[in-house]
This record gives sequence, structure tokens and C-alpha cells, in this order.
Amino acid sequence: MSDVNTRIQAEIESQPVVLFMKGTPVFPQCGFSARVVQILSHLGVPFKGVNVLEDMEIREGIKAFSNWPTIPQLYVNGEFVGGCDIAMEMFQSGELQQMFKDKGLETQAEA
Repeated sequence: MSDVNTRIQAEIESQPVVLFMKGTPVFPQCGFSARVVQILSHLGVPFKGVNVLEDMEIREGIKAFSNWPTIPQLYVNGEFVGGCDIAMEMFQSGELQQMFKDKGLETQAEA
């Protein structure tokens, strides 16, 4: 089990913004993943999509890793932010944009 945690940790640390999702950023395969991709794309924040459908070990492992039962899962600078609902709420309130700014990540769109 620790092997999958090591792989997940490596993914999270590979880029400042990482989204564990169903499908890919170009072709999301669930509405919730698509919504988070839309938010990140709208903000112009570069991010890495990790397709959990390609790897059952990561798909199950990420839920235990974050203690969060659903996918997508958004990580910023190694920190778990949340899933679709949390990302949506944070985006609508401006909190997500502020968090990116606080963490030194540039966004292209102002809310």
C-alpha cells in the first residue's frame, strides 16, 4: 500500500497544481472532473491531470491518501484543497483565486 502512496505523493509534488480526475483535461470523463477543469482553465492556471481511470491502484489509493471519498481531487502546492463542490464554492467566492495568489501561482483571469 505504501508504494501507491509514494506514487501519489510524487504526482502531487510534480507540479504546483495537480488534479486527480476521471479522464484527461482535454477529455474529462465525468461532469465533476469537467467542472474543475473548466474552473482551472478559466483561471488560466497550468495544472497536471492524473487520470484515475487508467490506474485502479491510484484511483482507490487517492481516496485513502486524502481521506476524501470522491474524485476529482485538487491539490495545490502539495496541499489537498477538495473536490468539485469545494472548488466551485471557492471559485465563486474568490477564495480559490486568492489561494492561488497567496501560493504564488499566477492566474490569467480575474473573477
